[in-house]
Amino acid sequence: MKRILSLAVLVLSTGLVYAQTPLKKKAPVQQSAGNTVTPVDSAKKVSVKKKLKVPPKDGFYARKDIDSTEMVPFADVREEDVFYAKRIWREIDLRDTVNSVLKSPKSRLIDVLIASIKAEELTAYAPIDSALNEDDAFHTPLSADSAARNALGTSEVSNNKTGTVTTVVNDFNPESFLKFRVKEDWIFDTKRGIFEPRIVGIAPLKYNEISKVWQPVFWVSYDELRPIIAHKRLINTNNDASTLSFDDFFIRRLFSSYIVKESNPGDNKLRDIISDPRERLMESERIKRAVLDYEQGLWEY
Repeated sequence: MKRILSLAVLVLSTGLVYAQTPLKKKAPVQQSAGNTVTPVDSAKKVSVKKKLKVPPKDGFYARKDIDSTEMVPFADVREEDVFYAKRIWREIDLRDTVNSVLKSPKSRLIDVLIASIKAEELTAYAPIDSALNEDDAFHTPLSADSAARNALGTSEVSNNKTGTVTTVVNDFNPESFLKFRVKEDWIFDTKRGIFEPRIVGIAPLKYNEISKVWQPVFWVSYDELRPIIAHKRLINTNNDASTLSFDDFFIRRLFSSYIVKESNPGDNKLRDIISDPRERLMESERIKRAVLDYEQGLWEY
């Protein structure tokens, strides 16, 4: 009798435990392309990465522009206060180590000029007049297409099927622009008692294979160019955290150059008067010293 009661209690307790245990759900099935049913593993969960709203900062000094800086305006100079003025043309050779920053692949001056002209932020002027004489007085403005044609050059492409010839603009080659010509005025302001240079215009130069000389492709006014390049960062090879702009490079006279022309009655360049390159360089240094010596002669000690 006791064995029968113990068996009944054991059966009853086993039934209660089974009733309290929840049933496992069957894994869902998924119909594949081959009409076969495969179970989906519910234990695996696909982790979805959140997209970054703001990209991470690449270092402490990495910056593409310097829009936060303000352009320092020039001091106003009245015409009646200018006691002395001397116009000088000089050339900046980018093959010089000091000037090589202007052709850095990350930030080229020629890229800034052409991009600003195409965006119609900057006006380019023809380097020659109607009589095919050199003109740097900003008389003839050029359209963006004309300025690109002058800078990049054109070539004729013939179609053998139709027999037509089409003129196309050449591809941009920054290595073609290895020199820049700067037109500037050295003035003595009697009101402030300062003898200083004022850049008037800048022109990129391209080598002419026919005439064997470097010629300007267009001129731009520095007063119009300055608000643009004042916010373009100059790549400084000595300091990655430098905030120098292209405007600082010209205003602070950080470039190396040589004089190719000074104002004269015959409007002659040094190469028109002196054929020997070495003597031209010596004449360039003489003109430079003469201009600086004029300032020293104005003062008494």
